[in-house]
Amino acid sequence: MNSNFDRTLSSEDDVLRRRAGLLQRLHIDGILLLLLLILAAGSLFILYSASGKNVALLIKQASSFGIGLVGMFIIAQLEPRFMARWVPLAYLAGVGLLVAVDVMGHNAMGATRWINIPGVIRFQPSEFMKIIMPATIAWYLSGRSLPPRLKHICISLALILVPFVLILLQPDLGTSLLVIASGAFVLFMAGLQWRWILGAVTALVPVAVGMWFFVLREYQKQRVLTFLNPESDPLGSGWNIIQSKAAIGSGGVLGKGWLLGTQSHLDFLPESHTDFIIAVLAEEFGLVGVCLLLLMYVLLIARGLVITVQAQTLFGKLLAGALTMTFFVYVFVNIGMVSGLLPVVGVPLPFISYGGTSLITLLSGFGILMSIHTHRKWITQV
Repeated sequence: MNSNFDRTLSSEDDVLRRRAGLLQRLHIDGILLLLLLILAAGSLFILYSASGKNVALLIKQASSFGIGLVGMFIIAQLEPRFMARWVPLAYLAGVGLLVAVDVMGHNAMGATRWINIPGVIRFQPSEFMKIIMPATIAWYLSGRSLPPRLKHICISLALILVPFVLILLQPDLGTSLLVIASGAFVLFMAGLQWRWILGAVTALVPVAVGMWFFVLREYQKQRVLTFLNPESDPLGSGWNIIQSKAAIGSGGVLGKGWLLGTQSHLDFLPESHTDFIIAVLAEEFGLVGVCLLLLMYVLLIARGLVITVQAQTLFGKLLAGALTMTFFVYVFVNIGMVSGLLPVVGVPLPFISYGGTSLITLLSGFGILMSIHTHRKWITQV
């Protein structure tokens, strides 16, 4: 009987090895793929409710998921050294598109952030810089001695500031901060000396003051003031955050149930299918639903950090770490602003909020992680 049991275990092990081998040959990380598919399925349920049962919008989001998954699979087939060779061209193309947005971009809700080709495509070039930016700094620093010298730090900062300024002028403060953070993470992981880090932190105060008086627009200043005291204008600028906190609090532990949320369905909660979608999740699925979503994010970030540690090239290590940490900031900023812990800066919730360009960009980033992990000379089972 024991021999039969042993043969069964051996047979199951062989099946697992063959499956792992297939995924490896396809350059797909099974853990990341499983987590992404779970998020994709869950997000469509939430979006259906948050959008007021808008089937057309749901089909668009599902289509973006499909396109993003295909793009992720294609990118995963490319070797990291091949991608590194094309990074400079991608950076120039990205900056060129940002300039094109300023010249001929499509304006919506007071911001010019999109390139619109009627009947063909409409996309937001700044989203692509969330991947191109860390790849550029990783490419530049991987060919230099580390920790980076002052000259290399200055060149890296110049490469970061060009798209940052172009995106800030659209205006899009949230995306510009994510782009500058993605580049800064590469510098940090490259072994930036603490004196430079402390100097940068110290410089934040005068920089923030300068931005307040010379860069931020009136509505952006109002967002900061609203963050400090939402009740100062409950029917105006404070409306969004007050209704968001009300939706989150009303969900309790288990929530009101799917499609039974009142804040979003009665139109109290603005932007319920984009920036504030986690408030809909909290109202309908409660603390339990939010914790499950956070668990999925934690697992994705943990897997990204494992891939970073196991990367065999400096370029791969810097890029994987920066993409993972940028994803963490993405999640942190959205949840922080929706819950009133941070000012509202217009950052969508990864994989949950509606948005085709953002979704495709995120999946492309995970395609890069898969490429870094599967194009190794030796494979360690994790």
